[in-house]
Order: sequence, then structure tokens, then C-alpha cells
Amino acid sequence: MSIQSPSTDPEFLDLLRTTGPLSVAELADAMEVTPTAVRQRLTRLMSREIIQREALRNGRGRPKHRYWLTDKGMRMTGSNFTDLSMVLWKEVRGLEDPDLRRDMLRRIAQALANGYANQIQGVTPAERLHSVAEILAQRRIPSTVDDSSANPSLTAHACPYQALAEQDHSVCTMERMMISELVGQDVKLTQCRQEGDEQCRFQVG
Repeated sequence: MSIQSPSTDPEFLDLLRTTGPLSVAELADAMEVTPTAVRQRLTRLMSREIIQREALRNGRGRPKHRYWLTDKGMRMTGSNFTDLSMVLWKEVRGLEDPDLRRDMLRRIAQALANGYANQIQGVTPAERLHSVAEILAQRRIPSTVDDSSANPSLTAHACPYQALAEQDHSVCTMERMMISELVGQDVKLTQCRQEGDEQCRFQVG
């Protein structure tokens, strides 16, 4: 096992972003490095207020710790423009007319989809979902496509709008609408991290 971690800081932070709070042992196992190497990196990143930790006590003895990203860390890992998006989304959420609010969500979804439309390849929903997965990868959102059935699905292993979704789940509806636009068929959100699932799953049909 290598003493020096083979990954960069952005890769290390992405690991915490996509998997949630982790212990030193879990980080060392995931990165295939020693716990000493992990602790050194954690100490450095905590000094920059990028990572925070929580003590977990289980009976007597020294407490164990889990580590996760601070708001500053989230902004450094594909969650750019968080402050602006929070303000804009607050305005959307403040619309009292539910029909107007839903129409606004749809218009936002269509505008986002139009921006990605030239990157979509293929004819079938499965083929187009693979293109969506590539778009998510550009946004540093790891995802996988299951095209083994008549109703293919895309699973996002991190939330593109974590800070927003924690306050308002309707952003998840907007993302579903956008993916539906890109695929050309209605897509259902069958799993959602904001509802306790481990990932977000979008299924065609």
C-alpha cells in the first residue's frame, strides 16, 4: 500500500461529495492508501476549512470520526455558483401560484436542455441516456446507465444541486424535466437522495 495518495485534492473531495461522510479507514480503503496518508491530507484540508469532522462515540474509548465537506468544500467540487443559484431558486420557490411555479420549472428545464441538446447522440432512449451521462460527467456528477430492460434508467451517484435540494425538493423535479427533454420521453424519478435513497435514479417510461 502506498504511503502517498495517488489522487489529487479534487479527486479526494469528489470522493467525499459522492459517498457522503466517511471515516479514515473507509477513505483509506477507497483510495488504496494508508490511514496515515489520509490523516495528513485531512489535516491539511481541515486547516483550509474545506473538510469538517464529527466525533462518533460508541461506548468507552477514544471516539471515531467521520469527515465530510463544508459549504466551502462543496463550492470547490462541481457546486459552482451556489450563492447565485440559491438566491434565484428562492425567488422561484416564492411564487405563490403553483401553476406559475411549475411552468417556471418547466421553462428552466427546457432552457437547460436546449443548452445541452447538441451533445445528445442516438435515437433510442437508452442511447440518449448515455449522452446525458456524459453531460453529467462534464459537471463532475458520476452516473451509470442501465439499458438492460425496455425501460432504461440513469443513476446519478451525487446530487447536482445538493444545497438547493436540501431546502426544496422541487429542484429534483426540474432535473427530471430536463432529462425528459433530452431523452425525448417522460422520465420518472424513482429514487432520490433527498428522500433517503443512496442515489437518484431516473427511469424512462
